[in-house]
Amino acid sequence: MRIYKVGGAVRDRLLNVPFKDSDWVVVGATVDEMLAQKYLQVGRDFPVFLHPQTKEEYALARTERKSGKGYTGFVVHASPDVTLEDDLRRRDLTINAIAETESGELVDPYKGQADIAARLLRHVSPAFSEDPLRVLRVARFAARFAGLGFTIAPETLELMKGMTQAGELEHLVPERVWQEMHTALLTATPQVFFQVLRDCGALKVVLPELDALFGVIQPKKYHPEIDTGVHTLMVLEQAAKLSTQAAVRFAALVHDLGKALSPHPPMHTGHEAAGAALIAKLAERLRVPNEFSELGILVSTQHTRCHRATTHQAEDLFTTLEATDALRRPDRFELFLLACEADARGRLGLERQPYPQPAILRGALAAAKAVNIKALVDQHKDPQTLAPAIRQARIAAIAAAAANETGA
Repeated sequence: MRIYKVGGAVRDRLLNVPFKDSDWVVVGATVDEMLAQKYLQVGRDFPVFLHPQTKEEYALARTERKSGKGYTGFVVHASPDVTLEDDLRRRDLTINAIAETESGELVDPYKGQADIAARLLRHVSPAFSEDPLRVLRVARFAARFAGLGFTIAPETLELMKGMTQAGELEHLVPERVWQEMHTALLTATPQVFFQVLRDCGALKVVLPELDALFGVIQPKKYHPEIDTGVHTLMVLEQAAKLSTQAAVRFAALVHDLGKALSPHPPMHTGHEAAGAALIAKLAERLRVPNEFSELGILVSTQHTRCHRATTHQAEDLFTTLEATDALRRPDRFELFLLACEADARGRLGLERQPYPQPAILRGALAAAKAVNIKALVDQHKDPQTLAPAIRQARIAAIAAAAANETGA
């Protein structure tokens, strides 16, 4: 029995980036031998075990043979005669196919260290094309490591294009698509994930609502980048700089989906409501969690209100607070403001422009919350007059706070 550290822990150590868990591959062992040493078997499709003390994963060396469609269509063979090189050959990228012995010696049969030095994401073997999920995984690695200068090897990108054209991605289950997308949204440069998918044609398959935005024009006066798809990825880039919250980044990604349905571009009247319907359908298809879809719909329908806050009077500002449910859900309101700021900054040459709207709306919210509701309840015994009285009091408080701010 020989044990090797493999995969991300080896790669990330070589890249000098943090990693959490280590994975291990066991060569020359049987299931019975692992169980005899008190390892706990957890793998169903192939033998994977948890270490009795560390609880890290130990998998028997294995090979895979394509037997059907999609990423689950494989027959797995694990036995003592499977070599380390056999096991590493089935992995996706060369940088993930490096093993390390217990003494720290590296085993690198597929030149992963050279590709780390060259900052290349390159597939290990033609077997890469047998698993469509790898298209999304490579896009995710491209997003994760873009800041380190990594790009996709041209031959690997061509292979990804071929897989997409062959219809392989149509067999992916929604939950796995969302899992990869969610993980990509948490990277430092999530826009790279979606750009890579577009470069290989996969975006049209997994996220057609986003793909449809490319080529849709916007007024150059407000959007120097013109193309709505380009704008969307710029907004996502800004969202990643403003917030680590995946929900904010998702909202930035989907905020303008309705513009693909505009009958007369570059004008996009009504795109807010149209986008909400698209987000709802997308969320249902990909099993997107409610907190993401709700924020995405909120930003889609209300972001233009936020942008106009500098020109709004007190009643309009309070209407925005009502529309965003800011009084009851202030934490979500903060996420909404971040996504709106990302939208404002996600325009060519305007990335650093002042955006005072969040401060204006936060001030309006603070003024509205400061109203003495108990006193109004005591004054208005009739419920039919109470709600309008509270609303007017809050609008008056917002107006007074604004006047005090300006010295009027």
